[in-house]
Amino acid sequence: QVQLVESGGGLVQPGGSLRLSCAASGSVFGGNAMGWFRQAPGKQREFIAGFTAVGTTTYADSVKGRFIISENDAKNTMYLQMNSLKPEDTAVYYCNRIATNRRVNWGQGTQVTVSS
Repeated sequence: QVQLVESGGGLVQPGGSLRLSCAASGSVFGGNAMGWFRQAPGKQREFIAGFTAVGTTTYADSVKGRFIISENDAKNTMYLQMNSLKPEDTAVYYCNRIATNRRVNWGQGTQVTVSS
């Protein structure tokens, strides 16, 4: 059984910061590039940030320069540091494998609400 558990979300003011965590089984992280996604109510899930096959990171233009992805393979944990948050960042944030054909079941996600 594989499982993804996201945490760290909350309510913050515009310009604030949050650090999200993604805990997963070892089989999820091992040999698979991981990334973060988000989905606002009534909208499609979108890719936010992830690791490439060559060990670099890549970000969606909407979050580039504001979000930082990192991981600790020994702890089977991935993180998303979110800075300079905007109201349009409001969404449920998820983690999963980048490759579509290697995706596992989505977790419950963690809610991030940016509002003044």
